[in-house]
Formats: sequence, structure tokens, C-alpha cells
Amino acid sequence: MIIRTLEDCQKSERKVEAKTWDSVRMLLADDNMGFSFHITTIYEGTETHMHYKNHLESVYCMSGSGEIKDLATDEVHQIKPGTIYILDNHDKHILWAHKELKLACVFNPPVTGRETHLADGSYPAPGEPMGD
Repeated sequence: MIIRTLEDCQKSERKVEAKTWDSVRMLLADDNMGFSFHITTIYEGTETHMHYKNHLESVYCMSGSGEIKDLATDEVHQIKPGTIYILDNHDKHILWAHKELKLACVFNPPVTGRETHLADGSYPAPGEPMGD
């Protein structure tokens, strides 16, 4: 059994920060669960381009508001508390945070913990060098 608190993880190397977001990686690849679990904050007023071509992701909005644009279809969807979006086709997308977003995220395959976005908006595949 693994027990962790968000507070403890926020004070550790499990918290990763980038320009438009921070992510507290509560469950990682070395926990051997087959997925990773993160609490991610997308900063208010930001635009983040992402394309998880090496991962599948499910994202549940706990608080805040924003929009997500599917770049394959140009469809824009509202994100608000209670919304889940699932990137089941390695969907290239843009996420806008109108009010700071707090998101619960699950990645498959799991991340190792220090990943940040590469230039193309992806995380590296397992075993590849980390982003900056």
C-alpha cells in the first residue's frame, strides 16, 4: 500500500514547475502501478500547447475554468469543475485557463516525475531524454 498526501508531495521533488503550469506527481512509474497520477495547476490567463504523442491522458477538472481546442478538428470545448477530457488518440491540443485550473491527471504509460514539455508539446517517451 502506498500513502502520500498532496501537501507532502508539493514540498518535494515531485512538484515540477513550468512557465504555464505546475504539476505534483503523486504516483510515478517507479511505483509500478502502470500509470501516473498528478494534480496539475494551469495558471490563469495562460495558453499551453500540448501533444502527448507518447502518452494517453485523462484529465478531470476540480476547479477553475478554461477551454480546450482539438487541433485536428478545431473544436473548442469548455472546461469547468466536473468536466473530464480524455486524450485517447494522442490528441494535439491547446488549453486555455481563464481562471486557474486545478486538474487531476492520469498518464499511461506513467511518467518518471521530472518531465516537462518538449518543443512539440509532448513528454518524451519512456527512456528518452527529458524536456527542459
